[in-house]
Amino acid sequence: MYRRMSAVLFPITAVLLIGALVWGYQENQDKNAVLLKAENQYQRAFHDLSYHMERLHGELGNALAVSSTSDGMHRKSLTNVWRLTSEAQNEINQLPLTLLPFSKTEEFLSKISNFSYKAAVRDFKTKPLSEGEMNNMKALYKNSGEISKDLQEVQHKVITNRLRWMDVETALASEKKAEDNTIIDGFKTVDKRVSAYPELDWGPSVASVYDKRSVRKLSGPPVSVDDIRRKALKYADAGSGAKVHVTENGKGTEWASYTATVIGTKETVSMDFTTKGGLLISFNNNREVGKAKVSMDEAESKARQFLERKGYSNMVPVSADRFDNLANFTFVTEQDGVLIYPEKITVRSGLDTGDVTGFQSSDYVVEHQTNRKIPKPGISVDEARKKLNPEFRELYHRLAWIENDDGEEVLTHEFGGRINGSQYRIYENANTGIEELVEEIRTASGAQKQ
Repeated sequence: MYRRMSAVLFPITAVLLIGALVWGYQENQDKNAVLLKAENQYQRAFHDLSYHMERLHGELGNALAVSSTSDGMHRKSLTNVWRLTSEAQNEINQLPLTLLPFSKTEEFLSKISNFSYKAAVRDFKTKPLSEGEMNNMKALYKNSGEISKDLQEVQHKVITNRLRWMDVETALASEKKAEDNTIIDGFKTVDKRVSAYPELDWGPSVASVYDKRSVRKLSGPPVSVDDIRRKALKYADAGSGAKVHVTENGKGTEWASYTATVIGTKETVSMDFTTKGGLLISFNNNREVGKAKVSMDEAESKARQFLERKGYSNMVPVSADRFDNLANFTFVTEQDGVLIYPEKITVRSGLDTGDVTGFQSSDYVVEHQTNRKIPKPGISVDEARKKLNPEFRELYHRLAWIENDDGEEVLTHEFGGRINGSQYRIYENANTGIEELVEEIRTASGAQKQ
């Protein structure tokens, strides 16, 4: 009996053992193939990064070698600088550096990219590089040369000592000390060097990209919890019997604020206020919205009345979108017939009753000015209209105060219309006629407010 069972089980066991060994060998081969592919990708990204940083240094040198009034060479060199910094940023993102402090170098490259792009797209004949911009490029040329040299030293050690990037990933992910890794040491040296560079004056066009809009920058006296409690009851219209719970958020940080929750007999409303001045940042009514019964126009009218009751006067709707049973409206301030786009408030309404269920006013809070100085247009609407594409079918015109790509606020002629089957807003500078901004207007499921 035992012999017969052995005769049956032994071959089965042998087959299973051989199968397990084959499976294990195949799994090991697959794992090694994946690791080899990852290592090759890391090595390629690193060597490309070193090469592109060297090229970046060379292109900055080319831009400095010619006159500051050179149009073609500056445009070509700065376009190449923008392209090379973008490629370098992409290659950094491909390396396993998420756990390694390398933010200073990434920010440095980002600023070079923005500086070179915004300079390259302008007309050098009418606006050549300034003395300050030339000094910036001299500093960037020197700094990029130092970074390139450091990366080449790391590259030499990687090749000579046959270092592996997979070891870097393992060292960064593990709890053991990673300071002894040559590659990690090299990148720390680069980032430390970049952090020691003096901050350059990039100008408003680049600075605006990194400008931190914060409620801390607001003027006004600090408010107490009791002040916020009174304001919350007033905004919520919940009556004196409502309960109010106030919490302070991010104390001592850039975004310090108060959150007030008002619990009434029928509804619960939450609001955010600034710690300075007690300005309302957001409002949210948590009621359940039923089936749509009112029109977009009715909801817009109620939204306008809501803003007026809350102290936001002279607000004009500039867009309206519908999503199922909710409507979103964007309002901006109107001053002397000019729409002030930086002073924006977004209102959400339920289409069951048309009543407001929430709004966001952080842009308005940060940008609002009581008496903004707006100049008269330098060119007439007819002169501006001549610069439009002949195929553009104009639907409306109005004056608009906007922030352009350079972070500057300018007066524009806003033209809304259609071309190529799509709807656009074109903003032309009211003094020069140059297109400051072009927006394609998309609708999800609802009408667009003109």
